[in-house]
Amino acid sequence: MDHCTAGLDWASEAHAICIVDDHGAVRESFSVAHDARGLAELVRRLRRYPDLRLAIERPDGLLVDTLVDAGIRVVPIHPNKLKAARERYSSSGAKSDGGDAYVLADLLRTDGHRFPELAPLSDETRTLRALVRTRDDLVKAKVALVNQLAAQLAVFWPGAAAIFYRLDSDIALAFLERYPTPEAAVHLGERRLAAFLRRNAYCGRKPVAELLERLQQAPRGLVRASESEARGECVKALVRALKALLPQIAELEGAIAVALADHPDGALFQSFPRAGEVNAAQLLAEIGDVRERFPSDDVLAMEAGVVPVTKRSGKAVSVGFRWACNKRLRRALTGWANNTRRASSWARALYDRARARGADHPHAIRILARAWLRVLWRCWQDRTHYDDVRHLAAAAARFAA
Repeated sequence: MDHCTAGLDWASEAHAICIVDDHGAVRESFSVAHDARGLAELVRRLRRYPDLRLAIERPDGLLVDTLVDAGIRVVPIHPNKLKAARERYSSSGAKSDGGDAYVLADLLRTDGHRFPELAPLSDETRTLRALVRTRDDLVKAKVALVNQLAAQLAVFWPGAAAIFYRLDSDIALAFLERYPTPEAAVHLGERRLAAFLRRNAYCGRKPVAELLERLQQAPRGLVRASESEARGECVKALVRALKALLPQIAELEGAIAVALADHPDGALFQSFPRAGEVNAAQLLAEIGDVRERFPSDDVLAMEAGVVPVTKRSGKAVSVGFRWACNKRLRRALTGWANNTRRASSWARALYDRARARGADHPHAIRILARAWLRVLWRCWQDRTHYDDVRHLAAAAARFAA
């Protein structure tokens, strides 16, 4: 029997599948619904073809997990590569689900050696990834709510945004719940504010007089009483949403700490300076535990989006930002690299040299992240914890050479 290849065009409700033989002739073309019955039917029909490889645009999700668990050889192909390949088959660039499934199948037939198969992640990594990504999504929602709250206060109650350092702190939310409008705080003096702070277990970082001065010195909002009351209702709604969201984030962070401790590579990622628990879990969840997926640190750097894209044509050379990458990994990596400047003299010096050459802050952080990634990749491949003394000695030897 011919060695067939398949392509699957993913969609939220139904998936188009095309199977081609060694010569590119269509052996079978069908679609299945994105439900339990449809996925079971998909696996049954794909198993008819021995040694089948299936191309798909996305590397994760329920569909991919179902196929990998069923023993199907899944090959992820980036959407940009599919877009470029469409011109082989249609000069118009027209797109259809069935057409994309065929292009994926035939591209895998002709250029399959260029695309590695998707190795299944361990249960520990999949658990950690689910926790980390959900927590990151909730943090994104929290930031959006805080920004909406700040925008409301900037219009009619600026003092409430200035009195405490963070709007999403427990004491700031308690204050806004008690005093959602300037009118509610019109009789607030030093004694009443002190009593409020005691009731809400304020840490006492700033004296009461200074907090009251911040409140009173802030600009006054220019809205009518009726509008102020309506905006106060908006403030209370946003405060309630934040008070419901913050404990869920904290609960997930506790679960992440447990999952990270149970992961075989958890201690390795935590051995790096300023990695912490959440940041180490973010890095591990996105990099994973399949070493063969990243045969070199250059491949991992491209996946993380911390190296530019270089285009050459004749004498023309252009270098641009790498948009196509794992953006979750890039955020985790650059955030960690930025924090290492405060804990590593090597990182701080490398960042300063990049800034001295004219790089702006984001660019310098990506340069630092790329340098850290070489060290992280080596430790990850060798399954050894980071050793600051060995690293600095090796860096000094390279610099001297």
